[in-house]
Amino acid sequence: MIRAKGPHTGAVPIDEYLTALSKELRGPRRRKADLLTEARDHLTDATEAFEADGLERYDAEKHAVADFGSIEDVAPGYREELAISQSRRTAMMLLLALLIQPIVWQSGAWVWTSDETGTSALNDLLQVVVRDIGGVVMAGAVLAVLSTGIGLRYPLVREHLSRITALFTLAGSALIAAIGVTMTATSTHAPGLPAYGIVGTFVVLPLALVSVQAGRCLRLARA
Repeated sequence: MIRAKGPHTGAVPIDEYLTALSKELRGPRRRKADLLTEARDHLTDATEAFEADGLERYDAEKHAVADFGSIEDVAPGYREELAISQSRRTAMMLLLALLIQPIVWQSGAWVWTSDETGTSALNDLLQVVVRDIGGVVMAGAVLAVLSTGIGLRYPLVREHLSRITALFTLAGSALIAAIGVTMTATSTHAPGLPAYGIVGTFVVLPLALVSVQAGRCLRLARA
């Protein structure tokens, strides 16, 4: 049995530890909160076990924290979990942004996709290219979503998933947004503000928001 020490006043070891751990972590707030809650639950259970062995609460918490591991040892694992969570969020946002693209590129829906009034050769080519690239990027987004679930059982996937998802998302978003703006500009009709507004609202803005998430994902992967 562990011998109990006298009462101790001061900061609570578990609270101090979790505060320090929280400062070391960046990522989706909800997932971070869940991880910290899980850590607190584990530390609380360990503390109660040490108390049952005769330690006072303060000393029991110190032993629980020591057994849990130093911040330097524990933080990398939590960072990996947050990076994966950010990867899933990024992939889901990319998929949602791409699901609205057929509305923009539907033949005849807008002046720059009209079959009746004619388009330039460059515009015709870009319509084909954007559909092909969009299909590839959408397939990649689906694969990334699946990888953040069932794929995590494989160490190789887990190790490289966040970086690959981030880079793929950034490249795909930039290409589709650039092609969208170019298609509007190369229409045989003067595109005008409404056309740019449609492309900006349904193409550029959603993909810009996705790119912000991808940037966060990349920073977490590098951390």
